[in-house]
Amino acid sequence: MVNCVVRNWQGEEVGETTLELRVAKEENASHIVHRALTRQMNNARQGNASTKTRSEVRGGGRKPWRQKGTGRARAGSIRSPLWRGGGVIFGPKPRDFEVKMNKKERRLALRTAFQSRTEDIIVVEEFAEQFPRPKSKELLSAIARWGIEPDTKVLLILPEPQLNVYLSGRNIELVNVILATSLNVYDVLAADKIIVTSTAIAKIQEIYGE
Repeated sequence: MVNCVVRNWQGEEVGETTLELRVAKEENASHIVHRALTRQMNNARQGNASTKTRSEVRGGGRKPWRQKGTGRARAGSIRSPLWRGGGVIFGPKPRDFEVKMNKKERRLALRTAFQSRTEDIIVVEEFAEQFPRPKSKELLSAIARWGIEPDTKVLLILPEPQLNVYLSGRNIELVNVILATSLNVYDVLAADKIIVTSTAIAKIQEIYGE
């Protein structure tokens, strides 16, 4: 169990909340998180790169010159991989990069990754009412009040869709806004700081806590 300080919109400490997730054993933690991360990155690959072999390249239906007597090397097709414009040897073909991992292992890896970032987690009170309309400048000011330096990659976790907050964060290059239900290992590990609302942290423990 980890205690986290809760800050309000002005950046003042107004209370505490606890984060308690069942995580992997210390000797296995890095391994299972690494597996989950490589799985997510592999599964995001499109795998649709494709090159043409000599049988697929257009042309080359006849022998370019006779077999013997020309003094040149024998050739059977102008679409040989040795020729310019010919087929590609061992080039990429559409393939599936999917890596399978048990659901329980994936959830355990996510809980382990999230709790390992407790030193970088900033819990704040709900602030959706502060955005009657989208305003990126207001969100940047709030992030600064919460003690985050400029040029810091920030992951903002919301409990539910909040359109004005999302639109305010979408326009900021280093801010990534996601929902508590869409938590994933890559985003958790890629961020320098994680901002999570008190309602979102309760939702994370409700959804992922086992």
